[in-house]
Amino acid sequence: MRKWLVLSSPLVITSILVSFAFKPKTLTVPKTLKVTQPTMVLYPKNKTINNAMLAVAPPFLGSSYIGFKEALAFKESQGNYFTTNTLGYLGKYQFGIGTLQLMGVYNATRFLNDPVLQEKVFQTNIARNKWILRRDIKRFVGKQIAGVEITESGILAAAHLAGAGNVKKYLRSWGAYDVSDSYGTSIAIYMRKFSGYDVSHVLPRHNPKV
Repeated sequence: MRKWLVLSSPLVITSILVSFAFKPKTLTVPKTLKVTQPTMVLYPKNKTINNAMLAVAPPFLGSSYIGFKEALAFKESQGNYFTTNTLGYLGKYQFGIGTLQLMGVYNATRFLNDPVLQEKVFQTNIARNKWILRRDIKRFVGKQIAGVEITESGILAAAHLAGAGNVKKYLRSWGAYDVSDSYGTSIAIYMRKFSGYDVSHVLPRHNPKV
């Protein structure tokens, strides 16, 4: 009997292990955890976030208006609401003090610490630039300057970089008048980089305030 147990034990153990190994396993993912649609990019709620945790690439949101503003924000500040660059430009979209005052914002500290206000200022400023450049948008969209197709989003991005007045000069000189910021980024670069986004729902506004 003992000999039989010794000989049969390995077979029994092997059979048990094999039955576990080939037992089908099914996992059911709860509906609440399934991703069924794109998610909005939210601003960081904690301004002490470690810089190493920040995104290293802009979020891919297609050619929508959200995609436009997030790509522009990434180019300006990597999407960081709480940063100030070496020239004193503030926040996620890197606004200067003069532009903020045009929007009706006079407290730079409050602006830098208020992501909701920063988003309102961006929306207000882009509506203002669209009003200033409304005739140039009609005239130049679809044309090419220096091999770059001119689009509405490219014009508005360039206006964010260099101001609407300089973009007018660039367009009306057919690219002969181009300016760069202190880091070497030109109007032409923004025209190319931010072309083709859908900003059609942004309504032009004359002298808007936040």
